[in-house]
Amino acid sequence: MGDVLAGFHAVWEFDSDSVLIRYERGIRTPKLFQALGERRVPLAALEGVSLAEGRRGTVVLRLQPRAGADPLLEAAAGQLPEGLDPYRLVLPAERETLAEYYADELKSALTRSGPADRYLIGAPEAPLRFKAYDGKASFDGTSVRFRWSWTGASSAKWKAGDQRFAVADLGGVEWRSPEAFEGYLRLLPNDPAGAADPVPPDQDAATVVFGLGYGPVHESLPFAAAVLAAVRTTGAVPAIPAAPRRDPADIAERIRHLGELHQAGLVTDEEFSAKKAELLAEL
Repeated sequence: MGDVLAGFHAVWEFDSDSVLIRYERGIRTPKLFQALGERRVPLAALEGVSLAEGRRGTVVLRLQPRAGADPLLEAAAGQLPEGLDPYRLVLPAERETLAEYYADELKSALTRSGPADRYLIGAPEAPLRFKAYDGKASFDGTSVRFRWSWTGASSAKWKAGDQRFAVADLGGVEWRSPEAFEGYLRLLPNDPAGAADPVPPDQDAATVVFGLGYGPVHESLPFAAAVLAAVRTTGAVPAIPAAPRRDPADIAERIRHLGELHQAGLVTDEEFSAKKAELLAEL
């Protein structure tokens, strides 16, 4: 088709085999769209197109991805509200005829339906990071790291220490929106049968907990999608270089906080000695 259709918050560029969605930047554009920037959606990833009346004199053109074609939607697991659906293009009602034309053109070009056997829409690119309530999460494309915060992390997470998870050791992710009660991001093992029963998110060293202002959708969901895509598409994972040595001041601060936990009775003498030795070994 080679045409462009501009709506609120996004512009769609139509090609013979794909639709390029470019999200606008601006104070009125949802932060998730700004974080995504743009997405190329192959027609092979779609199974339908719909056009419906919107609110306040608008019409909504929507693409319907096939199940399993988009890691972002799979990670979201139906938790995105309508206003954060990245496949909706809202237009003024007077452009309904034009929107109907593009809807018909797209429908005639679609040839696939049913679940996709692999991701057909690209995931957000690493490196990615965000701040959770109880720590900081980072992903470099080959491993996920959780670094616990001084104030938010539970004593169980402090005892476990900072975590690093290689993509090859993961089987998926579980994302619970920070806009719902008790949101979190949990990393799932690649051998669910051998995994222990789930523990509460605030006690699980494979989980970071969200909260008011922590783990916002526009940061934590692209992060979850990128990890999920890496898990599903990685064959042989390249060797992960050794972590750089820590700043001595950082180690000293962690030992100080560990001592506070010890004095408060939250860490035993044995746990304190073992963790202190572990931290000193990182110098």
